[in-house]
Amino acid sequence: MDPIRNPYAPGAGQRPPELAGRGRELDVFDVVLERVARGRPERSLMLTGLRGVGKTVLLNTLRSQAISRLWGTGKIEARPDQSLRRPVAAALHMAVRELAPRHRAPERIDDFLGVLKAFALRANPAAAGGRGAALRLRDRWQPGIDVPTATGRADSGDIEIDLVELFTDAAAVATDVGTGIALFIDEMQDVGTDDVSALCAACHELSQLGGPLIVVGAGLPHLPAVLSAAKSYSERLFRYQRIDRLDRVAADQALTAPAVREQVEYEAKALDLLYDKSGGYPYFVQAYGKATWDNAPRSPITAADVRMAAPEAEAELAVGFFGSRFERATPAEREYMRAMASLAGAADPSATARVVDDVDPDAAVPTAEIARSLGRKPASLSPARDALIKKGLIYSGERGTVAFTVPHFGRYLRTQPG
Repeated sequence: MDPIRNPYAPGAGQRPPELAGRGRELDVFDVVLERVARGRPERSLMLTGLRGVGKTVLLNTLRSQAISRLWGTGKIEARPDQSLRRPVAAALHMAVRELAPRHRAPERIDDFLGVLKAFALRANPAAAGGRGAALRLRDRWQPGIDVPTATGRADSGDIEIDLVELFTDAAAVATDVGTGIALFIDEMQDVGTDDVSALCAACHELSQLGGPLIVVGAGLPHLPAVLSAAKSYSERLFRYQRIDRLDRVAADQALTAPAVREQVEYEAKALDLLYDKSGGYPYFVQAYGKATWDNAPRSPITAADVRMAAPEAEAELAVGFFGSRFERATPAEREYMRAMASLAGAADPSATARVVDDVDPDAAVPTAEIARSLGRKPASLSPARDALIKKGLIYSGERGTVAFTVPHFGRYLRTQPG
């Protein structure tokens, strides 16, 4: 069929033509926005899940919901080597600029921007090599805010104190306008320890004050553990939503709804096979759907078309989704992951066949078993394990276990030569 009309869109954070199976999450966020607008207490929201389940797509969709209600919004992507100070300042700058035209007192906006500028410019002396280094950094970089820098507010240098004051002032601006501010943070598990603690403290303060500012984060499955390690009350501070693979009905909808708009249909057996191949993971659904469309000669699409296209989809996944991540690992880290994959495969009767609903091919593996299979002491493998966690290739949801952050990564490794 015509590849130009191909409706499927496998891509990092790229919204699929049919956002299937996420109605509950969208409805929950609608309730959050409405409650905050009415001055009701509400928690910030954390989305967790493996890579490829559509967290970034959902995060962007939630942001669109907030914008449609005339909220001020900003979005950042956390990086393990970057402080939140500048990205948060840029995101809140964007959010307040969206609110500024509706504010009756321009000087109030300028006052907040002065505080925001002070927050952005206040480098951490300890991290920057002392006060002199912080001042040199201030001389080199400006945040693009054309107002005088405020003093005595959000400029102490302690990120927790400063972020609490900044969020409180931003919420006050939103209150003046009769709306709210939403800060969206992707890859939130990569936020540094001090910054995570500061974010929790700021959200805690806002929840007590009833300020109309919420944080919506998205991260890997161990994000709740990261937040809990920073502040014990984070377990009650946030509303957690696990984003999982699509069930059969939603996966079929993701494939058939865009096709119907192009006057194309699927045979039932083709949808059976596509679900077996993709496992319901949204990224895989799009990848297999795209390859199948390009290889199918006509409508309706058949199971034979899916079988013909599957090697093309798998080759693309092997390079762009699995292989690029595997290449980032050192030899020692690859050995560790291969041991993980081997142990997961021994417990997975569908390792080389189809996905079965009562079998989890991405289940966690005990670290003690990994060490035993490699004939090593667990302590000697800690550097490889810690490095893989920092690279976002594995995570530890429970003490003494690890799992892949990428769906079906173990199956991919079991198909590769040692």
